Amino acid sequence: MAAAGFGGIGGTTVPHGPPQIERYRKAVDRILVLHGPNLNLLGTRETSVYGTIALSEIDRQLKILAEKEGVELTIEQSNSEGELVNLIQKASGRYQALLINPAAYTHTSIALRDAVASVGLPTVEVHLSNIYQREAFRRHSYIAEVSVGQVSGFGAYSYQLGLLAAIHHLRTKPQKT
Repeated sequence: MAAAGFGGIGGTTVPHGPPQIERYRKAVDRILVLHGPNLNLLGTRETSVYGTIALSEIDRQLKILAEKEGVELTIEQSNSEGELVNLIQKASGRYQALLINPAAYTHTSIALRDAVASVGLPTVEVHLSNIYQREAFRRHSYIAEVSVGQVSGFGAYSYQLGLLAAIHHLRTKPQKT
């Protein structure tokens, strides 16, 4: 009788072709990037604070870096607190990390803080400006206490640093056995 995957002639077995080799590929990490309110105005809004780079350019730079690092990004921007909460809640099971610039909601939104805490994704908070050198009300972040880290004060480069930090965290966290 011929073995599975082989044809037999007169009791001998001959392969029908080369054996199939399964290729195992490590699952690609997926990271959700969220931009909060008014970030759609980057490049024209308070350029002395936030710089002249448009949000579309920040997104383009993030996509290039993500491709180089072998991760997939989904990028969203919303001015709505509720929509950001919904996006965070839907991230569970679909993404391995969250990169977020909550913008003004950093200082006001317990709802965003609770959403981040609820999904349990490693979260990196980013800000273009150094929030600790700004007005007193901007120096508190509700998101920081539920994040693995925060990057602020490096302009548009804060996003790239934040993405690299999220990737580093994913690749160096202890593996569950």
